[in-house]
Amino acid sequence: MGALVLDPVTFEDIEADRHAGAQAALVVLLACVAGGFAAIGSTTMSLPTFVIGAVSALFAWAVWALMITSIGTHLMPEPQTSSRPAELLRTMGFAAAPGVFYAFGAIPSAAPFAFAVASMWMVAATVLAVRQALDYRSLGRAAIVCVTAWLLTFGIIAAAGLLLARPVS
Repeated sequence: MGALVLDPVTFEDIEADRHAGAQAALVVLLACVAGGFAAIGSTTMSLPTFVIGAVSALFAWAVWALMITSIGTHLMPEPQTSSRPAELLRTMGFAAAPGVFYAFGAIPSAAPFAFAVASMWMVAATVLAVRQALDYRSLGRAAIVCVTAWLLTFGIIAAAGLLLARPVS
């Protein structure tokens, strides 16, 4: 619940809790399942559509996490930045909690609002998670890391989609 209300203490506790990895992974999986339900709402209802939506959401989250880890620890660390990938992934996993609201994207009339709100909320939670996990003094630095990583991820996902898409004739 603390991750949903953007409580910094919660993210500090998650960073320190070496046993929270499975719970963080479960949060990410639930958000990805919600993405699968949202995919069903955008097209005909089918199991393949659900699976493609859920797997795409998981792939996007993994790429984003990799980009944040690389940028945050190698390109933009602060002098006091000290984080193991597991700590960052745990906090980022819990920051994915707002992604469960992607499920409202299955309702066509609610989809744009659901995606916009859940995405902004998830980015905000991830910015806080990154600030806490990487011991940044500045929330702005964490925001730059997360938004830059998000933009790079968007480009990678778009390129992958273009490469994997079947031509329409």
